[in-house]
Amino acid sequence: MSPNRKRLAVLSLAASLIALAGCGDPGSGGGKADPTNASSATGGACEPVAGEQLVVLEDDKTLQNADNVIPAVSASVAEAHPTLVPLLDTVSDALDTERLIALNKAVDIDRQTSSEVAAAFVEDEGLAASEQSGEGASVVVGAANFSESSTLANIYAEVLRSAGYQAQVREIGARETYLPALESGELAVVPEYAATLAEFFNTTVNGADAEPVASGDVDATVAALEPLAKERGLVVGTASAAQDQNAFAVTQEFADEHGVTTLSELAEACAGGLTLAGPAECPERPFCQPGLEETYGLVFTDFTAYDFALIGEAVRKGEAAIGLVLSSDGSLG
Repeated sequence: MSPNRKRLAVLSLAASLIALAGCGDPGSGGGKADPTNASSATGGACEPVAGEQLVVLEDDKTLQNADNVIPAVSASVAEAHPTLVPLLDTVSDALDTERLIALNKAVDIDRQTSSEVAAAFVEDEGLAASEQSGEGASVVVGAANFSESSTLANIYAEVLRSAGYQAQVREIGARETYLPALESGELAVVPEYAATLAEFFNTTVNGADAEPVASGDVDATVAALEPLAKERGLVVGTASAAQDQNAFAVTQEFADEHGVTTLSELAEACAGGLTLAGPAECPERPFCQPGLEETYGLVFTDFTAYDFALIGEAVRKGEAAIGLVLSSDGSLG
């Protein structure tokens, strides 16, 4: 994906209060999990295996929070236009992580525009509305300043237009900028991420040291998010199955050689240790090396720091056995 998208903010001080809780930036899903004892793993050390294709290992003990894509909607707009949220929910119903990866690949790698990709997705998924319930109402769909958000916003707008709304997309910027516009009704909806938004509101209201309300359980996370959103004059729609959050990837060749599809299986197969690639903060962040060690009992013989955009390539080249990536990265497709 483009190095300019919000993924790079995982590494920056601009990750704000959420980063202090161990999370990444919007949609990166870093969080805390209850420590578990190392399993009685019996495998030896696992050397890196170079390859072209990366595969994300399942986070089967939910180290990461549930950063599922979810529409955040102005409550005043939703009240004035009762069909708007149900229309957005049809998008959530059609989205999963595999489709989100494909959308990002089309934009970030194949260099199509977000509007072109959105139109094709709505057509392919049959999301066009059957009734003109929008009655020509003008609404503005907001987007953050990275390509995934823009593509999702264009999908929302395309579906709303099919129902008779006069919908336009406006790229606003960071969450601190677009949330006030959403709360006031200047924006109708912005694509958001359940866990990150919940923790943003939580730390804003209760302070940087507030007990986390997000978890790896998407239903529980959304249940915690809803009252926080309501206090800000917002409602949230249905959470999609699509997740944009921290994930850990190996090459397909490595996964095949060791027969692993989950992080628990990796710990079992590679009890003798393996090498890890990640951002410089990884050895201190609870969603990264400490979380892998405490939650899964993984053993690391070496860690190498990379700029976030270069981690995947390092794993492909065999410079590390496993690396931190983002679950919806277009290069995973």
